[in-house]
Amino acid sequence: MPITTRTSVIRQAPGSYETVEVELDDPRQGEVTVKLAASGLCHSDDHAATGDVPVGVYPYAGGHEGAGVVTAVGPDTPGFEVGDHVVFSFLPACGKCEYCAQGRSNLCDLGASLLTGARAEDPTSFRMHLDGQPVGQQCGISTFSEHTTASVDSVIKIEKDIPLKTAALMGCAVPTGFGSAVNSAGVRPGHVVIVMGIGGIGANALQGAAHAGAGTIIAVDPVAAKREWAATFGATHSFATMEEAADHARSLTNGQGADSAIVTVGVVQGEHVAQALAAVRKAGTVVLTALGDITAAGAPIALGDLTLMQKRLQGSLFGESNPRRDIPNLLRMYTRGQLKLDELVTKEYSLDQVAEAYEDMHAGRNIRGLVVFD
Repeated sequence: MPITTRTSVIRQAPGSYETVEVELDDPRQGEVTVKLAASGLCHSDDHAATGDVPVGVYPYAGGHEGAGVVTAVGPDTPGFEVGDHVVFSFLPACGKCEYCAQGRSNLCDLGASLLTGARAEDPTSFRMHLDGQPVGQQCGISTFSEHTTASVDSVIKIEKDIPLKTAALMGCAVPTGFGSAVNSAGVRPGHVVIVMGIGGIGANALQGAAHAGAGTIIAVDPVAAKREWAATFGATHSFATMEEAADHARSLTNGQGADSAIVTVGVVQGEHVAQALAAVRKAGTVVLTALGDITAAGAPIALGDLTLMQKRLQGSLFGESNPRRDIPNLLRMYTRGQLKLDELVTKEYSLDQVAEAYEDMHAGRNIRGLVVFD
């Protein structure tokens, strides 16, 4: 029988998050129901509210970065039991498609369903309902919910001694930022790296660059508090503008520029890409991790610079991370003191404060917020 639970939804875009009571179905085969402990407030959920990222159905329950405890397991669903501690991966991994077989499960074919709000195997099947109408689930998981039902393709079991509030950030921010530096940018010892935009993703790109041995890590953000915060996560220098950052990189490299620039701004524009490309050296790499209006096209880049300087422009989804491999690995780094997670959260909110949290984010008062459930 369905249970009643509270979740934060948008009814339209542009729109604001509001908390409502919905009916949540029991898990079916290959699914689990989870009681959430915490959910990160990622900018991607704000993109859904602004309409930058269109979704398939309204109301739409947000949240794609969370952790909790399994309360029910669907029939014929081996490998999970009530009481398991889990982290959600906003990218499901089927383990069977061509990309999963290549070890590139961040590109799993199930990703095609992420914004439909429905089950990956059936676009007419939903697990949440409001007043008898279907409610879409962000990435099939909707972690802005006291309880949620999701496919086990999106669930990673973790050790029970890891704090769930801390583990919640593993669903998106940490692997995405860390992997943007280590996997997508290919940072090597001694490299000069620029990270443009110091929020939840950018902070972890700093950590990834530091872990990979970068010699100089330059943080760029117009908000002074974020530039100060960046030092906690490995930044050696911080500037308000890309012009200043690029000048500094060139001053260290005989006029060449940075080895890589990682774009993690809140709402990306073509100009950000152009600035990053101009800041890197010959054979340098620009990693585009940020999102904006996903229908927008064009960036004012110099095509000759791209060709003749042999530069590389690389998109990065989830930091090219493999959720089933990298989420446990990064948590082990945390337990060994090699990765900062607790320091990422600047403010905690209740479920009823999701809209307020995003207002704080836009105002620069909140770098990485966390919804904490009772």
